[in-house]
Amino acid sequence: MALKRPESVLVVLYDEHHRILLLQRNDDPSFWQSVTGTVEAGELPAETAVREVAEETGIVLTPLQLNDCSHINRYEIRRRWLHRYPQGTRFNTEHVFSACVSSASEPVLTEHLAFEWLDKPDALAKLWSPSNRDAVEAFVPECRR
Repeated sequence: MALKRPESVLVVLYDEHHRILLLQRNDDPSFWQSVTGTVEAGELPAETAVREVAEETGIVLTPLQLNDCSHINRYEIRRRWLHRYPQGTRFNTEHVFSACVSSASEPVLTEHLAFEWLDKPDALAKLWSPSNRDAVEAFVPECRR
């Protein structure tokens, strides 16, 4: 297995009702998250975001749908995942994106156990990652009823 680069994307997907799409990880079923993925060599973070959304959900984004949140997180990598990175790597740099997508068609999962569309308070309560919670809080618009 090739070692991962410590640079990734986080893509928060929400629908026309401002519900957030959460994905349940295969390797840790208690871990619910938005779309994430490693930036590959020679790839721009926005390209990674579009690729990872398609790979993980089957949703194909157009460049106009993708919102670059102009926000970068730096966080300590979970101990249980350090073996995936070059020796001595402790931190990951994460570029944050969001996109509004239709919830009319069901996501096609390839890397996760399950998905849920949740309103903002329920999504915030279910998300494991602080950076993912912060992104949902900051970059998903409130639903005006």
